Amino acid sequence: MELQTTSYRRCALLKAAGRVDSHTAPDLEKAFNAIISEGKSGIVFDMSAVDFISSRGLWVLLETQKACKKGGGKLALVNVADEMMEALDLAGVKHFIEIYDDLTAAVGSF
Repeated sequence: MELQTTSYRRCALLKAAGRVDSHTAPDLEKAFNAIISEGKSGIVFDMSAVDFISSRGLWVLLETQKACKKGGGKLALVNVADEMMEALDLAGVKHFIEIYDDLTAAVGSF
């Protein structure tokens, strides 16, 4: 999995490419934690190039959302493929994390 971070004034954008599974989820968690430790409590996670997410990956998203909320921010997902949306819905994640279709809208929500 490849990760790319872009910092904006009010949030950070993390783009992932590949699979988020039990082997790569710790890398994703480290990337989210690095953003939070820099003082950013608003994160947009671009999932346009994510083709699989495991239960461990879903857990990382929920833990990141909790950490962001503690800092007064949130985690927002953007460009979620239909297959990923189904997994998020089945796991109940859609009720806790905002999901956007457009990157500009996601970044603008902060």
